[in-house]
Amino acid sequence: MLKKVLIAFELILGVFILGIFGYIAIIFAGDLMINKQDLVMDTTSKIVDENGHTISSLFIENRKPVSIDQIPKHVQEAFISAEDTRFYKHHGIDVRGIFRALGKDILTGSKSQGGSTITQQLAKRVFLTSQKSVFRKIKEMIIALTLERRYSKPQILDMYLNQAYFGEGAYGIQAASKYFFNKDVSDLTVEEGATLAALMKSPYEYSPVLHPKQSIQRRNLVLQLMAKQGYISTQESVRYQGKTLGLNVEKTTNHPEYYTYIDMVLDEAKKKYHLSNKEVMTGGYKIVVPMDIEAEKSSYEHFKDKRYFRGSNPNQSPQGAFILMNPRTGGVMAVQGGRDYVRKGLNHVDMDRQPASAFKPLAVYGPALDSGKYQPYSLLTDKKITYHKYHDYTPTNYNHVYTGKMTMYDALTISANAPAVWLLNQIGVNYSKEYLDKLGLKIPDKGLAIALGGLKEGVTPLQMAAAFSSFPNGGTEVKPYFIQSIYDSNGDLIAHAKRKATKVFKKQTAWYMTQMLENVVKNGTGKQGHVNTALAGKTGSTAYGQKGLGDAWFVGYTPKAVGSVWIGYDKTTKDQYLTGGSGDAAMLFKDIINDLPDQQNLSFHKPSDVDSLDTPIRLGKITDLRANGTIGHMGMPAVKLTWTPLKDDRIVYRIYHIKDGTKTEIGEVTGKGEYVADYINPLHTGSFEVVPYNPQTKHEGKPSSKAKVDWVPSFLR
Repeated sequence: MLKKVLIAFELILGVFILGIFGYIAIIFAGDLMINKQDLVMDTTSKIVDENGHTISSLFIENRKPVSIDQIPKHVQEAFISAEDTRFYKHHGIDVRGIFRALGKDILTGSKSQGGSTITQQLAKRVFLTSQKSVFRKIKEMIIALTLERRYSKPQILDMYLNQAYFGEGAYGIQAASKYFFNKDVSDLTVEEGATLAALMKSPYEYSPVLHPKQSIQRRNLVLQLMAKQGYISTQESVRYQGKTLGLNVEKTTNHPEYYTYIDMVLDEAKKKYHLSNKEVMTGGYKIVVPMDIEAEKSSYEHFKDKRYFRGSNPNQSPQGAFILMNPRTGGVMAVQGGRDYVRKGLNHVDMDRQPASAFKPLAVYGPALDSGKYQPYSLLTDKKITYHKYHDYTPTNYNHVYTGKMTMYDALTISANAPAVWLLNQIGVNYSKEYLDKLGLKIPDKGLAIALGGLKEGVTPLQMAAAFSSFPNGGTEVKPYFIQSIYDSNGDLIAHAKRKATKVFKKQTAWYMTQMLENVVKNGTGKQGHVNTALAGKTGSTAYGQKGLGDAWFVGYTPKAVGSVWIGYDKTTKDQYLTGGSGDAAMLFKDIINDLPDQQNLSFHKPSDVDSLDTPIRLGKITDLRANGTIGHMGMPAVKLTWTPLKDDRIVYRIYHIKDGTKTEIGEVTGKGEYVADYINPLHTGSFEVVPYNPQTKHEGKPSSKAKVDWVPSFLR
């Protein structure tokens, strides 16, 4: 008898020990299966402008987590009634539910594997795949037991409701509440909470949007279960069942006008702040950007207008790129990467293209002015010249007309090529490239074609806009940025843009360039279209064969914005080229600026410590020079010369006396049409001529016809 008792005791002890070891094994296995990081829920990030207006939500799973305290009690009770009536009574596994589901499987011959508790559903969603197997079910149970050991019931319900998928791209109960009812979860009514709880069985089958009839049936069942569990009365259940779904579906509007900007924000977050796209889209960040929403929308709408994009291919319009930034801070106000840009698509803002004549202010005229050897009215050689040192390079003017001499001011205005190349040859390619390097335009080219923007690799529209920021910014270039600041999911500032500036040109050079580039827009190659504010800029176009163009540019600035427009085909061919020109690019830029309220009626203001550029002096020819004898100083014979003065009273008139084949300057006057030459011998008078002189260019114009003295008094004629 004693022996039997000992055997029974040993068996009981063995089972007890095995149970302890089994429990320890389950705990150990559960700890291995759970990675706390997996419980950190993806949270939707958002991009906002500096006024707090939401531009875009960024997410992989559209989720806005809320705490359990924000979820009404009746909403919690709806989910418990629908999914796990014994939630507060079990420890992760509901044995009754398991046997009930098992019996159902035996009767139906299926493997539905129902009976999962809320904790098990959480375990399955976060840690396991959806593949059905006995082994997966065992892991689910082990993880559920471990979750119950680590977390309280409210914490588990919190995680479950925030992790659940409700269909229509809504993850978590707050996103679902916003989508289906356009309200915060804290404002959900009893029947609305039951509608959302009904979705747990099948987000598609019971979707109130797609299948409203099935949704109401399932919702009403949930309300009945709530009454059965005592959460609401039978009368309340009946009353709630009589209500409509009451949907107020959140209208989701795609904003293709923002696509380029959003992608460039993600790129900058990765490159500058080391936040991967996934981290941004799951981390619940708030990213503040310097976007001007009006500029972004205007540029997008204008990019759809074919008037600006004229090409030879009737089946394919040219592409385009646009960038607008603040010249003081570098904050990008608007950007369009193409006319049909798609997310993560080909971004023409970052594509290298030939800048053509838009490069002249950066590569030639800016550096030349900065050297101090040249002024806006310095005369440049305008001749067709072959530069043998540079592989017999022979640049030509687009109209094949050469004047011999031309001021920098005029050469820039009409975009003459020969003077620009001549000037680059004078200042030196290496000297020019020192400035281009400071502007961030590091090019491998070493030839004079740099003057005309004929580059091996090209530059991007973004680089061109940044480089031109040096002119309205007193000679200092600022680098563009898309992210003003980043806040984490707790609202703490973790990153802020720092102004990155490089001094490139003297302030005087920058002001001269602004005045000259204003004239380009008013009277030169950039005059196409109309603009309601002060605008300075430069056009550029690359020739393609004898028919058309390959690239068309306008790069310019107002007192408050600087930007660039590029138009062209991705690939220019003999059958596909631009039939419009840089005038289209200028007009597009102006029309966008005209749409922006804060860009209207502005003026450029001269800095206090620079000289202003006078308007150019234009010489003409004197055709009516007259010479008459008169009495001069101390009663001596003299000659009075008279002529009709030219329109500009700044013109200097040089007086020449020609005698015995020798031409001698005897005096000059400014702005008036008469001069008295004293001590002239009436017997050996000779002749006279007047030559207009331009004090800006230090250059004489054409001489007047010669005039001989008529010594006969007028009253005797």
